Amino acid sequence: MKTIALFHPGNMGVTIGACAAASGARVLWASAGRSPATRRRAEEAGLVEVKNLAEAVARSEIVLSVCPPEFASAVAAQVAAQRFAGIYVDANAVSRRTAEEIGRIVSSAGASFVDGGIIGSPVKRAGTTRLYLSGEKADEIAGLFCDSMLDARPISAVPGEASALKVVYAAWTKGTDALILAIRALARREGVDEALLDEWKISQPGLHDKCTRAAAVAVPKMWRYVGEMREIAEAFRSAGLPDGFHGAAAEVSERLAGFKDQTDPAPTVTAVLDRLLQQP
Repeated sequence: MKTIALFHPGNMGVTIGACAAASGARVLWASAGRSPATRRRAEEAGLVEVKNLAEAVARSEIVLSVCPPEFASAVAAQVAAQRFAGIYVDANAVSRRTAEEIGRIVSSAGASFVDGGIIGSPVKRAGTTRLYLSGEKADEIAGLFCDSMLDARPISAVPGEASALKVVYAAWTKGTDALILAIRALARREGVDEALLDEWKISQPGLHDKCTRAAAVAVPKMWRYVGEMREIAEAFRSAGLPDGFHGAAAEVSERLAGFKDQTDPAPTVTAVLDRLLQQP
């Protein structure tokens, strides 16, 4: 039985941990400083509580980091400070450059590094979520999920490629959620929103529904998009490409962060446009 330290069991991370547990691993989580909601998720998933990060690291052969991207490097540094020498898996929505830096941080302390990129929703059923992995021990990590609903796919022995795949995928899926809402906000400000919707019915019939879904489904999660959009912008910049698309998407997401986790009722397009048009 492998023992995994999971940092931290958020909405996505807890389901990844539950999949590892379903495949026979023992999954630890550190409760110090975590919220009651995190505790509830961890307990429902059957994760094993320990007091703090140091205890979790000391008892584990594998560390799995699933956290907001702006905290990914800090988590890696905390684990490296414990001289962890097992396998460190970073499955966060970061650029290749950030993933490679995380690899250097944990490798300097003696760990092996596996880069991961999650595409899909929190794992509720088979076929919805893929964990792409790159690094010399990617196959070993994929094996931790072989009897679960998570589709773990090694794609390369080169760390950074899984994160690069996640970036180029989310650049479209999440970036266009922000873009279409900003377009509707501009159309409203210019007084042509109804005319735009009429034209969409003729020439772009899918866009009305995409906008409605973006408001109802994406907006409650956009507080998590802010750091990810900035990582995507950094990836474009590092490649010598314009980074303004996703820098703007980060700003749109930040304006909509007040809808955090609002799902009942879900945000309406009207409410979202009102928020976007408020002066920051």
